[in-house]
Amino acid sequence: MNTFDMEQLRSFVAAVDAGSLTAAAPQRCLSQSALSEQLRKLEQRANQTLLVRSKSGVTPTAAGEKLLHHARHLLALADLAWRDLQGVTLSGEIRLGITDYCRPDAIVALLARYARDYPQLRLRTTMGKSAEIDAAWQRGELDLAVVMRVPGFSRAGDARQEKRLFREPLLWVGAAGLSLAQPLPLVLLPEGCMLHRAACQALSREHQAWFIRHISSGVRGLQDAVAAGLGVACLNRSAMPREGVVVLQQPVLPSLPEAEFVLLSRPAEHREQGQICVAFGEILQQTLAY
Repeated sequence: MNTFDMEQLRSFVAAVDAGSLTAAAPQRCLSQSALSEQLRKLEQRANQTLLVRSKSGVTPTAAGEKLLHHARHLLALADLAWRDLQGVTLSGEIRLGITDYCRPDAIVALLARYARDYPQLRLRTTMGKSAEIDAAWQRGELDLAVVMRVPGFSRAGDARQEKRLFREPLLWVGAAGLSLAQPLPLVLLPEGCMLHRAACQALSREHQAWFIRHISSGVRGLQDAVAAGLGVACLNRSAMPREGVVVLQQPVLPSLPEAEFVLLSRPAEHREQGQICVAFGEILQQTLAY
């Protein structure tokens, strides 16, 4: 029978999100050996290697990335069916923070969809710089938060409190036909933005001349400035404008790290509120992860 075991899929998703079997095992209430055995059986069922195991942890293979996408949808659907049968409804208030680098061209439509699909849920959303959203979540001002992590430019995460949504490259982008003559004109967010620092440090590391031509207050303004031809920007792939902007692949531009988007959540003090946050967190994972 060509089917997957749901518990094995849960263990697979937990291992990828946690980054290691050591971190994932307690989340699944399993010993590390039992978790490893579940993953072995899943790979046997898939007839493919799904995870690359190393001393630093586990990462999904190309086949694993494909299965991860389907597994999230299957698990979310199964959980939705269970909640529906048990009469668990999404009602009450959830305070959600989202970095404005997270799929800016799609996020507002998703929020509108949540409002239509869950009319009894009062979703209070705050969008802003990732560091500000992260800090607000740490202060307890948010129930859930979607933040961006860039190695070397953001705080280290806690695997017990966050789940990976997606990872994507940072890109140099600009208007088609933009001259890359040095000094390079940059379009950035304010200095506290991690991509501001990542861009400037990457260019300085390679001894490339640059200057700041324009500072935008938010990602939408930055997109417009780049499309207008004001200069070069560093953007994650899903924040790249759909029209008027191209990826600059000139060899003169230095390499950039990857960005990772994670969902921050915590056990709620009140059981009912905890169920709501867990349920809506699963919905966020289903719709934002890819």
